[in-house]
Amino acid sequence: MTRLIVWRHGNTDWNATDRVQGQTDVPLNDLGREQAATAAQLLAALRPDAIVASDLSRAADTAAALAALTGLPVRADARLRERHFGRWQGLARTEAAERYPDEYSRWRAGDPDPGADIESLDDLGKRIGTALQGAADVAPGGTIVVATHGGGARQGCGYLLGWDHTVLRAIGPLQNCHWTELRHSEPRGWQLLAHNVGPITLQAPAEAV
Repeated sequence: MTRLIVWRHGNTDWNATDRVQGQTDVPLNDLGREQAATAAQLLAALRPDAIVASDLSRAADTAAALAALTGLPVRADARLRERHFGRWQGLARTEAAERYPDEYSRWRAGDPDPGADIESLDDLGKRIGTALQGAADVAPGGTIVVATHGGGARQGCGYLLGWDHTVLRAIGPLQNCHWTELRHSEPRGWQLLAHNVGPITLQAPAEAV
């Protein structure tokens, strides 16, 4: 049985101020580094066989905290980057709502392709899901920890589980440095075992992107 731990990165200043990150390379802040160190202790106890991470520094540095405890290398995969938020990247969410009211309303309503050059949920799910499967293939039958991003994690896990984006809207967003656990076995395939597991710490707004 393969165990996949899909781990959201620690807090950033843009999380804290509700600014749209997308694929902008925003580093961890002091809280984020503390969260990563605390969560890494819990994840190290799971005895992971491999660590894979988005190449954006907030995820890569989160993964590095676990690597420091386990001695495992971190494999970088750019496919694990967060959803590309097009013209919204770098804007406060309130600014995005003011400048792009129609697209913002569609996004809030769950439209999978709201416009403003935002990556569609179908494309996001396929991109992240394919990367997650690739990570799982690194250590079949083992435990693989994947450091990635909140929105991408949800859609990628949904891709592996075969869940439509309308179902995924009912799944709460990952908090910083929390994770989702999937397991794969034959003949049942991928199953959701746990969601939003992690240390109890001060969190930024969970939906910050």
